[in-house]
Amino acid sequence: MRWCSIYKEVQMPNQTKPTILVCDDEEGIRESFKLILADSYNLKFANNGLQALELLKDFTPDAMLLDIKMPKISGIEILKQIKKLKPSMPVIIVTGYQSVETAQEALKNGAADYIPKPFESKQILKAVSQVL
Repeated sequence: MRWCSIYKEVQMPNQTKPTILVCDDEEGIRESFKLILADSYNLKFANNGLQALELLKDFTPDAMLLDIKMPKISGIEILKQIKKLKPSMPVIIVTGYQSVETAQEALKNGAADYIPKPFESKQILKAVSQVL
């Protein structure tokens, strides 16, 4: 019996997956992130920036995927607030409204990466693994 419990510890170490906060107002995009990332990461979702900021009061994810164009408050404004609250947390901007100006503004305000929509699974996986 003792051998079994030791064997389980060796075979199944208690590894916790990194947690990613996904903030996007489009359900289809959130579902895409779930399909791409759920096997390797724990995911939490926010439908808008205010909800994301509320979630960040109670926990610090290992990284965040953030849309720029959302109702109520823009992703850039959220990024600025996040960098005040949790300056070391990597934030990857993923947007369908890409431009040189928004990319520069996002990077100037501390974004770790900037990915235009539509994106490929491997882009997201690579960006997340690089910031972690």
